[in-house]
Amino acid sequence: MSSATRILLVDDTPENLDVLSGILEDLDCQLIVATSGERALELAARRLPDLILLDVMMPDMNGFEVCTRLKAELATTEIPIIFVTARADDISQGFRVGGADYITKPINADEVRSRVRHQLERQMMLAELKSFNRELEGKVRERTAELTIANRQLREEINERRYMQDRLNYLATHDFVTRLHNRNALEAHVSELLARIQVQDISASFLLIDIDRFRLVNESCGCIAGDELLRQFSDSIAGLLTRNDFFARLGGDRFAVVTYCDEGDKGLALAQSILKHLEQFNFQWEDRQFKLAASIATVPLTRIMVSYDQVMLAADEVIFVAKREARGGIFSYEEAAKRSNLHKDNINWASRLVDAVHNQLFRAWFQMIEFLPASAGSAKPQYRLEVLMRLWDAAHQRMISPGEFIGPAERLHLIPELDKWIVGYTLNLFAQHPQLLERLDMVSINLSAISIREPQFAQFIINSFTTYNLPAHKFCFEITETQAIVNLDSARQFMQTLRELGCHFALDDFGSGFASYAYLHQLAFDKIKIDGIFVRDMDTDPAHYAMVKSIAEMATSLGKEVIAEFVETAEVAAQLHKLGVSWGQGYHHHRPEAMNYQALDKCLS
Repeated sequence: MSSATRILLVDDTPENLDVLSGILEDLDCQLIVATSGERALELAARRLPDLILLDVMMPDMNGFEVCTRLKAELATTEIPIIFVTARADDISQGFRVGGADYITKPINADEVRSRVRHQLERQMMLAELKSFNRELEGKVRERTAELTIANRQLREEINERRYMQDRLNYLATHDFVTRLHNRNALEAHVSELLARIQVQDISASFLLIDIDRFRLVNESCGCIAGDELLRQFSDSIAGLLTRNDFFARLGGDRFAVVTYCDEGDKGLALAQSILKHLEQFNFQWEDRQFKLAASIATVPLTRIMVSYDQVMLAADEVIFVAKREARGGIFSYEEAAKRSNLHKDNINWASRLVDAVHNQLFRAWFQMIEFLPASAGSAKPQYRLEVLMRLWDAAHQRMISPGEFIGPAERLHLIPELDKWIVGYTLNLFAQHPQLLERLDMVSINLSAISIREPQFAQFIINSFTTYNLPAHKFCFEITETQAIVNLDSARQFMQTLRELGCHFALDDFGSGFASYAYLHQLAFDKIKIDGIFVRDMDTDPAHYAMVKSIAEMATSLGKEVIAEFVETAEVAAQLHKLGVSWGQGYHHHRPEAMNYQALDKCLS
């Protein structure tokens, strides 16, 4: 490396910048640091670094937005960007916005140096290639009259240029650790094959291989050992493949094989061969020895599959089922659908949810929330309701409950789209019928903890209230603990922003998770919804009664309102009232129904 080489380090945490600076100081490069996205954009435009190491999670502007803006500017669009992240979910999004590579947290010095050197070498070769191109153009113009004499020299230079182009093409389509094809090459190969399958009689299978316990090696022996394991694994498996098989590394501990099936189910046979081979495969590092296993998904490539994304979504679903059922096994697309303990079409959730978003198949339902003292002769009735989501299954003419599709939507990172839809639908309905909202004390809407991590989600809600001109204090957002709130700072900022607007917040399913009590102290929840698992049979189960009683007493001491879910009998409602629980929700009071003007008007009359 040259001291003229500039590397821009971007992270809002000074300690992380110190760690990266210490790791890279022996590369003899000039290090530039930025502690925010705006500062990074300014320094990148002014100093034009050769490489940028960019943290994903930053408060003012996240790494994905910084990358997008850098790629949109002519001066900075070619600067390679390596994302630094602790979340595996960020990797694919990083590549989509233009990232060249990624570094995982906790930071490993050897990994950082290896990936930085790789990108700087590639950048240097690109610069040299541009230089060669400029020189060649000039020489052709200057030496036209001396073509015969210069011919031999030009041939040598063209050969050198061709070598560098071939090298760049290789780097763009191959994984530098294993020397296998990379994700980009796999996508191109599968897309071309699917196009041929549409018009030719071709039988092929897609195998997704997920190495089990790879993290154990990586974390106990270091990333150098992990890279060596990946190299040995790929070399070993390559020996089982034919010349026509396409072998690629997707990233991390995931590999893919595309194999042609002349007769029988060659995909299944190959998967069995791989697992049998792994039984004899041992990885040794210094004085430690590791046995390897893998989970393998097999997906047939047929005319039903029309895109690489569709193939990957199906394979990811099969791997998910495989790891849940039993690691170290083979699951076919058909078998995973049969073995799944969810709906029989569970394995198709990826494509079904994408279609549902595009075709507006979601529906809004509602359930009234009863003011419990009303049974004791409250003078003025009070009305609240919770908005619920359903999915219309046109093929089977039935309504699907959220218990079936929320889990897959969270896994596939589609849940923010669903949350935006339900917020937009609800506000639009009450904007059209403001007299209904006037008769309601409060409207509750569920939000996933995944959505509140989205940088622009709070602004989306604020803009929606402005667009529909509705009072924010009439709305309460319920956040469940089904998906842990992994970033308390972003959650706190999200809630504080909307509380200043007037919105309320309820912690849903309280009591079902270990983090519930911590959330109450650290986040601005003003309401608690007791998990229905304790409420439903509290009149016959002393332990559940004691749990509800303790939650109600604790909430009272903290000055927070309590709502009980799954109130299904008059006996339970009476006990809740005696314990000081203000509101009850369940079949005893109201069964959920489709949310429209007529149904709401009837319930509020």
